Amino acid sequence: MAHHIEPSAADGNEALTPLAEHQRVFAWHDHASLWFSLGVGLLVMQVGAYLVPAVGTRDAAIAIVLGSCLGAGLLAWTARVGCQSGLASAGLMHATFGSAFARLPVVLNIVQLIGWTTFEIVIMREGTQAIGKQAFGGWLGGSTGMLVTTLLWGAVLLALLAGSMVKLVRRFVSRFGLPLVVLSLLWLSWQFAAQLHAKGLDAFWSRPGDGSMGMFSALDLVIAMPVSWLPLVADYARHGRRTASGLGSAFTGTWLGYLLANIWCYALGVMVVSVAEPGTNLVAALLLAQGGLVALGLILIDELDNAYGDVYSGSVSTHSLMPRWSVRRWGLLLALVCIAFALVLPMHSLEPFLLLLSSVFVPLYGVILGRLGGGAVRAEPGSRRVDWTAALIWIAGIAVYHACARWMPQWGSAIPALALTFAAAWITRPAAAGGPSALAQSRG
Repeated sequence: MAHHIEPSAADGNEALTPLAEHQRVFAWHDHASLWFSLGVGLLVMQVGAYLVPAVGTRDAAIAIVLGSCLGAGLLAWTARVGCQSGLASAGLMHATFGSAFARLPVVLNIVQLIGWTTFEIVIMREGTQAIGKQAFGGWLGGSTGMLVTTLLWGAVLLALLAGSMVKLVRRFVSRFGLPLVVLSLLWLSWQFAAQLHAKGLDAFWSRPGDGSMGMFSALDLVIAMPVSWLPLVADYARHGRRTASGLGSAFTGTWLGYLLANIWCYALGVMVVSVAEPGTNLVAALLLAQGGLVALGLILIDELDNAYGDVYSGSVSTHSLMPRWSVRRWGLLLALVCIAFALVLPMHSLEPFLLLLSSVFVPLYGVILGRLGGGAVRAEPGSRRVDWTAALIWIAGIAVYHACARWMPQWGSAIPALALTFAAAWITRPAAAGGPSALAQSRG
């Protein structure tokens, strides 16, 4: 069972060809800046706000720390594989499942990324309308305001996609975007911590849950956010400078950056919901804080990184299927599609569909990490279009994920599905004595 990419398949295909050494310019702080920025978002805070009423403050804090450590660790491990191999996410899927079968998860990933990009545009639009309503009155409301704000954010997204991803990360995100978003998070944290102190920290910390969610379900919810980035991480990590272990650049930077952002935003969501009046939504509560208008505006600008990250990765995956168009051209086309969807689709009703798609990628990356994560996978001479063992493990993992959600929700779904697929993929790794590793072959 070969896990390398045939030269003919990768010819002229940026996504399936290992990145050359001279193109690898990201240091660990570039990875850290990028993944801290991608880890910050209103959606993360909103999910954090769901935890406290369900499990209580103390259990929520445990779930946030443990879930963030595990989720960010999976991201970092995948980043290490991408950095060491030089392959994009689509390339890792080809190396694991075979050139023909890999098209299925690649297509699912493209659909997921179009959905999440559209969702991010909607979030930015609604946040902008809320800011406009408070600052300037109601002129940004209604259908006209929706059209104007959607097209505004869409135009900025298109402008970013027309440039270089590497330059965006190194020149804008690291130097300007990161300091501004850190300042906004510090300000909001200070404001809501002061309100919690006034209400009594002991009461906040000892607040019980209503029992609607168990600890493992809460852990599942926290892990869900970093896991949703797994199909994207290699698209950026492949630009990292390669070291002997891979730990000095992509692994360390990705883990530290995302871990800090995830814990911070989940915790801020818990703080906001703990001091807000019942029925107040997250954006309104943030705006009510002193200086909240400016802080929310900076977070919305940072939200643009999430939309960019989704659509850029979607363009890399689409290019892997149809390499005649460049990654940049595919990115511009996908962004136009997402802008159109944001204008016509009822995105909030599509959340279950997007979460359903996300559940596919937990077992998928269990298989990829089980096969490629150890860096010692052996491949037989020749190549196969379908690795049926890997494919069946993935399908079984999806079944386990949904079976756990239905019949054992108290134990969560992500951890059992991930553990099962990783163990099965690790045990069934193909090995050819004395042959080069799959990653060595895929590097050419």
